[in-house]
Amino acid sequence: MLLQHKFSSLLDRFLPPICGRVGQTRVSTDFPVLLPPSVHRQAVRARLSTFICRARGKGQTKTFKEIIEIEEREEEGGRDERKPEDLSTSIDGGNKEYEDQYNEECNEEFTSEGAFRGRGDEKDYDRDPEIAEILGSYFDDPEKGQSMLEERIKKKRNKILHAKTGSAIPMKVVFKRFDFSNSYIWFEFYNVPLPKDVTLICDTLRAWHITGRLGGCNSMNMQLSQSIMDSKRPRYDIIQGANVTPTTFYNIGDLEIQDNLARIWVDIGTSEPLLLDILVNALTSISSDYVGIKLVVFGGFEFENWKENLTSEDAGCSTFKI
Repeated sequence: MLLQHKFSSLLDRFLPPICGRVGQTRVSTDFPVLLPPSVHRQAVRARLSTFICRARGKGQTKTFKEIIEIEEREEEGGRDERKPEDLSTSIDGGNKEYEDQYNEECNEEFTSEGAFRGRGDEKDYDRDPEIAEILGSYFDDPEKGQSMLEERIKKKRNKILHAKTGSAIPMKVVFKRFDFSNSYIWFEFYNVPLPKDVTLICDTLRAWHITGRLGGCNSMNMQLSQSIMDSKRPRYDIIQGANVTPTTFYNIGDLEIQDNLARIWVDIGTSEPLLLDILVNALTSISSDYVGIKLVVFGGFEFENWKENLTSEDAGCSTFKI
């Protein structure tokens, strides 16, 4: 109670007359307005934070203990006639160290070096004078801005557009006793795939499995692809979509690699050719743009030059989780 009394008297001295005791607030209309205690406490915190920030902005600080001592001296009869701004001590010694730390934290919070700047290895394009000039030109002279943008693209073409690293020869696809419930898919690359190429293949197979697992590849429900898309508002029959036979992708194994050969075991479960079309289309793009794939074989438990007894510890053999 003593602390609450001191705190309330402190607010009456240093803060504008906007809040009074708990449960009552004074406003400019000169009549009391009752507020809930929770609202009153929030108002007190807000006004006290404003007071402290103003004192810090002037380069002045004062600890709560010192303020309490002043209140105690006043209660004993020794009223301090100094103004509130004179009661704050100058920033020296320990107070200066605290003030410097506070200012440093504030500066870090609202500068480009803060948490909202992004990754450290990224270039800060917000402060690129060339980008600023191009954007400014679009407001004053759109044609000039367009020409400046085209000129920038020409200069940085090699950084923007990357050459294809795949193969210009189309990927060959072969089916050999393929069973949707228990089969291998074999891959033959032109060269030993690099780690980034293996990552791309694994991500593609993982996305393919997730899409099939969720029933996204169902050739029995292709209403939009089979409808006329000239209209901007095609109709979708939800009853028909809910009553079709669901499809799924039951299971998939790990990607095994031996030199330039790879295989993966699949259990699609239902005979859904659309799943195979989706995988072939994705592998075709990968082969032409990123890593050349010479051959993809669906089915069969044997493949040329594949050694069954090799493990992940042997040279040229590795396994990757899908």
